[in-house]
Amino acid sequence: MSAHQEEITDPVIDLKGVWKIFGPKQNEAMAAMQKDGLSKAEVLDQFDCGVGVADATFTVKRGEIFCIMGLSGSGKSTLVRHVNRLLTPTAGQVKVSGVDIMSLDELELLKVRNEKIAMVFQSFGLLPHRSVRDNVAMPLEIRGLSQNARWKAAEAALALVELSEWKDKFAHELSGGMQQRVGLARAIAADADVLLMDEPFSALDPLIRRQLQDEFMKLAGKMQKTTLFITHDLEEAVRIGDRIAVMKDGVIVQIGTPEQIIMNPADDYVMDFVAGISRINLIRAHSLAKPRAEYEKANGKLPKDILTVSGNDTLRQIIVKSAEANGAILVQDDDIGTMGVITKNDILNGVIMGTEDQ
Repeated sequence: MSAHQEEITDPVIDLKGVWKIFGPKQNEAMAAMQKDGLSKAEVLDQFDCGVGVADATFTVKRGEIFCIMGLSGSGKSTLVRHVNRLLTPTAGQVKVSGVDIMSLDELELLKVRNEKIAMVFQSFGLLPHRSVRDNVAMPLEIRGLSQNARWKAAEAALALVELSEWKDKFAHELSGGMQQRVGLARAIAADADVLLMDEPFSALDPLIRRQLQDEFMKLAGKMQKTTLFITHDLEEAVRIGDRIAVMKDGVIVQIGTPEQIIMNPADDYVMDFVAGISRINLIRAHSLAKPRAEYEKANGKLPKDILTVSGNDTLRQIIVKSAEANGAILVQDDDIGTMGVITKNDILNGVIMGTEDQ
């Protein structure tokens, strides 16, 4: 997470105790889950109700990309639809920029959806009879902006996603990846504070998907938009997210940075997710470092010419730099000073942790 994100701590998205249970006995089912700890399957069997979300609580800071991931049916898409009140929770509180979404009347809610929150779906949602530029400008047309104003904003957004030359084409003339970029440009043109992205790249082939991930990360860093990004792909979540929430059966089982999720999975479910992913670009020096006093007690004082690395250096970077070192490596931070010491064994253990057998 960037320093800018760390400085601004007021949450833009704030969910507290959100429940969503589908069915006529939803309140009874929720009470039984709270009292007796019933599982999703037991709730379906005893109350004929489906558990979408169970007691979800989290905050998202301004400019943060917060990924929600899980298998199909885990509740991630259900959860994100509470942020713009496409779904009404059975219980709980949802705030966006300090505003209680549940307190809004219909006109106020429409205004928030049109001006404060933009959503990008897996399906592109482009209107076939409109040009690319008019598709991108549609949210601004709903706001009543003049054609010149909305076209100017649309063309600026299309330039960001490198589709300026296609502005007068129709959706069917574009490839799938290009259509998804149009959907992203539409969200950019709306200039909303919050982006909700529901598996936006999952229908694309791997090469195009990775390119769009790169484009999105570049744009997100530039625009500092607060983003909820839904995915079933851990590698995508790790690449994109500042933090990740892992869901199972409607429950958030772990929230953490990609590094925390990978290195310290909360349970067997999360462990299965992370088992095959490479850690070499995720593990950072500060996670491997051992206290300097502990090292020196066992090995003697560190040499004055010891190799130094940054606490944010990845394991890959440490391996490359360690080729120059005969012994231990000192981990330093510009703000807090010495963070600890890394030995060759620590590096080797970090590499071993990245194997599929771990």
